[in-house]
Amino acid sequence: MKYLHLLLCCLTLGCNFHSETIVDTDKGKIEGRYNTDKTVRIFKGIPFASPPVGNLRWKAPQPVLSWNGILQCTEFGPSPIQNTPEPFYCWTEEFIALPEPLNEDCLYLNVWTTAKNKTEKQPVFVWIYGGGLSSGSANCAIYDGEELAKKGVVFVSFNYRVGILGFMAHPELTAESGKNASGNYGIMDQIAALKWIKNNIASFGGDPNNVTIAGQSAGAFSVNTLIASPLSDELFHKAILQSGGLLGSTRTQSLADAEATGIRFMEKVKATTINELRNLPAKDVHLISNDTNVGRFGITTEGYVVPKDIIGHFKNGRQHQIPIISGWVTGDGNFLGDNEMTVEAYYNEAQEEYGAKASDFLTIFPAETKKDVKKVKSKLGMLHFAGVPSHLLATYNTQPTYLYQFGHVPPDKQGFPNYGAFHTSDVPYTLHTLHTWKRNWQPSDKMIEDVLSSYWVNFAKTGNPNNDGLPTWNSYDEQTGNIMVIKDNEPNSEEGFLGNELKFLTINRD
Repeated sequence: MKYLHLLLCCLTLGCNFHSETIVDTDKGKIEGRYNTDKTVRIFKGIPFASPPVGNLRWKAPQPVLSWNGILQCTEFGPSPIQNTPEPFYCWTEEFIALPEPLNEDCLYLNVWTTAKNKTEKQPVFVWIYGGGLSSGSANCAIYDGEELAKKGVVFVSFNYRVGILGFMAHPELTAESGKNASGNYGIMDQIAALKWIKNNIASFGGDPNNVTIAGQSAGAFSVNTLIASPLSDELFHKAILQSGGLLGSTRTQSLADAEATGIRFMEKVKATTINELRNLPAKDVHLISNDTNVGRFGITTEGYVVPKDIIGHFKNGRQHQIPIISGWVTGDGNFLGDNEMTVEAYYNEAQEEYGAKASDFLTIFPAETKKDVKKVKSKLGMLHFAGVPSHLLATYNTQPTYLYQFGHVPPDKQGFPNYGAFHTSDVPYTLHTLHTWKRNWQPSDKMIEDVLSSYWVNFAKTGNPNNDGLPTWNSYDEQTGNIMVIKDNEPNSEEGFLGNELKFLTINRD
């Protein structure tokens, strides 16, 4: 709330500005700025909903109030409440949100555009960040939208509530909602941002009838959720999922289970009503929610924002049928847990899980040494996390779907371990932001960055990633199983790639 008040106090009534950086929105005028070479207009920290504080905590986002004068929008809004962001494991500072400010008042978005006027109608590319639905922000360096905007899209990013403030369900919240549902406030924030885009993006030279949503990890789970949600109808027209998806996963929870987690949290803080929880400082609520005994806060299949039966919803074709890109990184299976296991333990696990089909499983996923086991367990983790969900998404989609596997290894950083093609390492290539990542980039990196970002922009423009001069990317179907494989050499669309593995895991999934 303080941040919005500060912005409102900075309203300027004068007219000594470059008119190109002043834009009308449905709530008032905003002032942005140009990039260094004056080719891209940048607007940061645009409020798209009222601050979700006080009585609005754990409620659907509400419309932002109108303002008079010109609202300065040149700096990112605060990131959502979370643990203090800091680099860890393979994720260096370029992949991490700024440590400050963190605030419950976080519902702001950002726009990069090369369009000079409203008539250009450039395709709109909307980025949704990852972070396990418990962390993240649009202000990460690798999410910068300037270079993709230069390729001809209006690039939009936004913040949404995460963790307990974004995803807690509780019987009292369910009762007060009027929808017999609670949780998924972070997803409703995303829908509110898409509604803002539909109503306002034309003022930035964007086409509200040509919107692509894209996200990685939790952002991909969010994109998959938006594809399923009846509340997002006609808000987007294409989708890109990088490393993640709801189908074939266990990363959703029923309303009853989610409410039970909310009850445990209320008991933990010794509160008796939701209003008592709303009166607690947001940082305190978050810190207490870190107790692993409370449980996990994530996407809830409550029947309002998210269908109760996700698989049935997609099988019956009730999702939004749109062109899709979906894929994974070869290192996606390395961050999900310890892959160390003896050969004997691996064979025993296969027998326990697949019974009479264990021999078929071991034929497709063989291992003769402990090193083999580690490698195949990583591959299985990758496929369960994103490969099978991508395959199923394509299977249930009536529109063209393009699948990929990213296995390109970024160059070494002196004094830092090389984690290979790790989870999230594809993002700077697809968003054309290698310049924000401090590595000794080679010509092969720049080539892959140019090819992948061009695929992404072409797809945003037409629903087809292909264009003259690019390696042909064939769409996916169960018969041919075309998958674009991105390694250190030129990307190549391979027929039948991982076909046996995906078929077995899909047929024998839980």
